[in-house]
Amino acid sequence: MDSTSQLPVAVIGAGPIGLATAAHLLEQGLDPVIFESGPTPAAGINQWRHIRLFSPWRFNLDAAAVRLLEPTGWKSPRLTALPYGAELIDEYLAPLAAHPVIAKRLHTGARVIAVTRAGLDKTHSRGREQAPFRIRVQHADGTVTDHLAAAVIDASGTWNTPNPVGTGGLPAIGEDTAADRITTPLPHVLGAERDRFAGQRVLIIGSGHSAANTLINLATLARDEPETRILWVIRADTAARVYGGGDADGLPARGQLGTRLRRLVEAGTIQLTTGFHTQRIDAADDHLVLTAVDGRTLEADVVVPATGFRPELDILRELRLDLDPIVEAPTRLGPLIDPEFHSCGTVPPHGARHLAHPEQGFYIVGSKSYGRAPTFLLATGYEQVRSITAALVGDTTAADAVHLVLPETGVCSAEAGTSCDAPPGQDTETETESCCRTPEPAFLGIPTGLVHGRVAAESFAAGKTEET
Repeated sequence: MDSTSQLPVAVIGAGPIGLATAAHLLEQGLDPVIFESGPTPAAGINQWRHIRLFSPWRFNLDAAAVRLLEPTGWKSPRLTALPYGAELIDEYLAPLAAHPVIAKRLHTGARVIAVTRAGLDKTHSRGREQAPFRIRVQHADGTVTDHLAAAVIDASGTWNTPNPVGTGGLPAIGEDTAADRITTPLPHVLGAERDRFAGQRVLIIGSGHSAANTLINLATLARDEPETRILWVIRADTAARVYGGGDADGLPARGQLGTRLRRLVEAGTIQLTTGFHTQRIDAADDHLVLTAVDGRTLEADVVVPATGFRPELDILRELRLDLDPIVEAPTRLGPLIDPEFHSCGTVPPHGARHLAHPEQGFYIVGSKSYGRAPTFLLATGYEQVRSITAALVGDTTAADAVHLVLPETGVCSAEAGTSCDAPPGQDTETETESCCRTPEPAFLGIPTGLVHGRVAAESFAAGKTEET
């Protein structure tokens, strides 16, 4: 960064990882500039604020962010409590974003649409490492501006790029024309969107914790609205992976999620269909007909696509990236997170060396760094950015000294993900100690987004509820 040392470090995204990145950069004496596409910080989490994380606060707070906040009089939440997404924002992320040293560097309604080297496309090598990055930003009013930066850290997550309903990574035939009956991955079943689901045939597609969240909330809704039918479709031949580790899970709320879901299926409250690979979706009068590759059909009034997320890489096409061909994570990270072999608690600590690309000074962090693997944890992302910011100031010893203690996971595949503790963000089928019950808490299964591949599984956060 010597030749561009007067320039800021650009951070894409103002969610938990993006804001933590800014805190670490400031602590290292670097100047961040933060671009958030949403109207407010943590705009992605705001869309699932009704969801309770299954990891307690102690896994959801970044150390540098806490050190920045404490002198302002900020008080840490109870570390053993399980926060809702709304609490994660209101009690932690909003105060962090409002801190004067971050607020003056934060641009909301600022969507990054491209990143390149100033004056150089990806085919040019001479003088590349000395050239600053050029970040092109589209603002909420439609204007477009360019910004120069010494380095770029992409913490934009995967919430805005969900996987399709169709099988094989492709949209189902007719999926686009059925969009008015297909919801977001984590709808507010017991709140603002209740009327959309009450008394309807609701079909949930997905085998991760995001699907489980919605299924359990629908079961609660069906107690008051008995005409509500709950159909659950998965591509796998068994739901055992979703049911998870039960009492053996290192995060008890996550284990309780799977146990509760199994009981609802066994009781007939939820009708499970396995091995269903959606090929087409057709409108029929006032409902949809889903047809599988093997010819089976299912009818539904509303479809919830809990099929995960994938990284948006097109904005980075002029950068030299080194990505794993299976999970679309940095190549050195890919084998460590492949969901066919790893859960979020078995991913080893990793930092700047694993996340580096041929494009010196550029890093992807957070749930987006995991590509299509759904095993990301917020605590993992915080250690990523601590290591990267150390590397940016030339402290290789600190950058390489990565440490992380995670709970045993049981099973943590998910399809929303942002991740075990992050906003949704991944496809899991190839593919944030308050225990109040009003309303019934849901379970977040992360950006976000969102199992297959080779070594990891992104799971979203979840909370504790009583049995239905």
